[in-house]
Amino acid sequence: MKPVITDTIKYIGVDDRDIDLFESQYIVPNGISYNSYVIIDEKIAVMDSVDKRKAKEWLNNLKAELNGKAPDYLVIQHLEPDHSGSVKMFCDEYPNAVIVCSAKAKAMMPQFFDVQNNVEAKAEGDTLELGSHTLTFVMAPMVHWPEVMVTYESSERVLFSADAFGKFGALDADEGWSCEARRYYFNIVGKYGAPVKALLGKAAGLDIACICPLHGPILTDTIPDVLKLYTTWSAYEPEDQGVFIAYASIHGNTAQAAEMIKEMLEKKGCPRVAIADLSRDDIAECVEDGFRHSTLLCMASSYDGGVFAPMSDYIHHLQSKAFQNRKVAFVENGSWAPSAARAMKAEFEQMKNITFVGDVVTIKTTLNDDTVAQLDALAEAIKEG
Repeated sequence: MKPVITDTIKYIGVDDRDIDLFESQYIVPNGISYNSYVIIDEKIAVMDSVDKRKAKEWLNNLKAELNGKAPDYLVIQHLEPDHSGSVKMFCDEYPNAVIVCSAKAKAMMPQFFDVQNNVEAKAEGDTLELGSHTLTFVMAPMVHWPEVMVTYESSERVLFSADAFGKFGALDADEGWSCEARRYYFNIVGKYGAPVKALLGKAAGLDIACICPLHGPILTDTIPDVLKLYTTWSAYEPEDQGVFIAYASIHGNTAQAAEMIKEMLEKKGCPRVAIADLSRDDIAECVEDGFRHSTLLCMASSYDGGVFAPMSDYIHHLQSKAFQNRKVAFVENGSWAPSAARAMKAEFEQMKNITFVGDVVTIKTTLNDDTVAQLDALAEAIKEG
């Protein structure tokens, strides 16, 4: 069942349950939604298109709502192909419709498609009158592309939010909002905390009853909670006081140590302890958990004079998403020349506001009484913070 927005603002988006990797990198076991909307008034405005994978279905949804009419405008808030992939087909179908977008989007548009329709570039605060509906355009550069804008409809207090406030998962997925929204945010938008914070400041001046994002469910009653989470995320502050243990183990000995210190932390009363095997678990979920928790414990085997590749890859992901304001601790394993801790620490030293906690624990292949005691001391240091 498609979501109900208002009597005059209709949902015409589509679910994609056939996709295996979103952006060719993110596992989406419950698919993804490509959201699009149409405002029916004296003038008709379509809010964004969808990925070309679902173009025909989208156009059929649009035609059903138009009931023989033709749209006057297509508002493009974000040019990324999962939202603009059907623009060319739309323009071929409706050559008299005017494309409305930001000036940056107008300049970038020829990179994506060639259309003959008129294109109107909008600036901050510009409006578009449809009849009883008035659209006001709000620029949101680098959330998460430079051409992005969002649109506020004042009569029904609806914010069309582009990629902001979106999540992975089809609309019919039986799951909560926050987990997949968090994974979506930190992996896709996470690097751009300052621009997100700027958009939140603009949104604070609007009377918003409904948020219509380009992915995920329409938001109404949960808007205060969503804005609170976005405020925390955009400030790079931990959402939970707790520890995320990320380990990369070759033959299982480092994994054994990770499970042991997890148990130690739990017995010492740490409020939340999560653990992941970087060689096997979804890297995007591990990035999400790294940002979610106040402390990150990295445990890895030494390899080729550095650190085992899954850990190196993980740290690179964190760094590329501007990981900061966290406590970090290390456990390394090395049979003859331990090098993992040195390699890991060098990467975190390049990040902002990283506090190193406790002494590095060095395991020589397998645990012994001495290294078990060191793990316990490290767990105590992490607990004390």
